[in-house]
Amino acid sequence: MRSAEPPVDSTVTFTPIGRVESEFAGYAPSEEMRERPARIVLRPELAPGLMGLEAGQYILVLFHLHRATEYQLQLHPGHNPERPLRGVFATRSQYRPNGIGATVAQIRSVVDNMLDVTGLDAQDGSPVLDIKPYSAGFDHPPELSITN
Repeated sequence: MRSAEPPVDSTVTFTPIGRVESEFAGYAPSEEMRERPARIVLRPELAPGLMGLEAGQYILVLFHLHRATEYQLQLHPGHNPERPLRGVFATRSQYRPNGIGATVAQIRSVVDNMLDVTGLDAQDGSPVLDIKPYSAGFDHPPELSITN
């Protein structure tokens, strides 16, 4: 039996669990951002939720692309006109209807309510929506190959 589906136009509201601190206050290539260290600062009352996370572990970070105020339904991946035009949902573009970013980052340290990480391509001040441990079984099924 199917449960009642919410209307497609229903509103969803998230309260950020924290924010990103990084040296990137504006656009920079994702590759460059991932090479530099960043910090995720959680709201202090959420610090107990970090129990079990440790240096060396990979996490999936979901964040709001707060500076991307417009979106494009079709674009060239990486803003490179030599790459074929694709629909936004077939890309990792920050110009998305809901502006949600997702990146796998590696923890360098956990201190109080702060995670120092590498591999995060979020700009300074990006609201963090959630953190989950990276799981190869969930996040990269073995039958799929990497294409992007």
